[in-house]
Amino acid sequence: MLFRQYFDHESYTYTYLIADPDSGEAALIDPVQDKTEFYLQQLGELKLTLAQVLDTHTHADHISANGLLRERTQCKTLLGVESQSTCVDRRFTHGDIIEVGALRITALHTPGHTDDSYSFHLNVQGQDYLFTGDTLLIRGSGRTDFQNGNAHEQYHSIKDILLSYPDTTLIYPGHDYQGRTVSTVAEERAHNPRLQVRDSNAYAELMAGLKLASPKMMDVAVPANQACGQSRV
Repeated sequence: MLFRQYFDHESYTYTYLIADPDSGEAALIDPVQDKTEFYLQQLGELKLTLAQVLDTHTHADHISANGLLRERTQCKTLLGVESQSTCVDRRFTHGDIIEVGALRITALHTPGHTDDSYSFHLNVQGQDYLFTGDTLLIRGSGRTDFQNGNAHEQYHSIKDILLSYPDTTLIYPGHDYQGRTVSTVAEERAHNPRLQVRDSNAYAELMAGLKLASPKMMDVAVPANQACGQSRV
């Protein structure tokens, strides 16, 4: 597998490039619209064909590059079936397999941050990878106070789904605000302060007490992402 992790300094978003070097097919997870030219440059330099763009959920803090990348490369755009987007090429649901050359990515419905939140699992030569979007962050978790978020659901998404993978599973989140790039299931189970609670009720109480300000781009980003970025094209 060819793998790259890219960072957007404006939104603190991680974008992931996953490719099968034998076929040259590639997928991007959570690309940012303002970085479209950069992604195209990277794909060209690596001699890859973009086949799929996967968004973990309808983002509120940046506009996805899915629409522009589809225009430029004829790739397919994918989003969870629970989303309000009407423009994506395919909607996945829990357990669906997304093929990128010989690679098989499994979609995992992990609601809580939003009702359309998904994570992606990949196993390559015995190593498990989880791309957790805003559901599970490094030493944190995504807020649950808008877009039909639900702290109880998020607690179970993390505990029952994501942390059920082997301890050595690599966790790649959708954001990080302190420069951390990767974690593991074992690390998050032991050291994530949001997960050191007795049950989902305690987790919901913790999340309700965060009192976070709304994302500054929320009023623009959500409708734009429901329209594959068309409001800025």
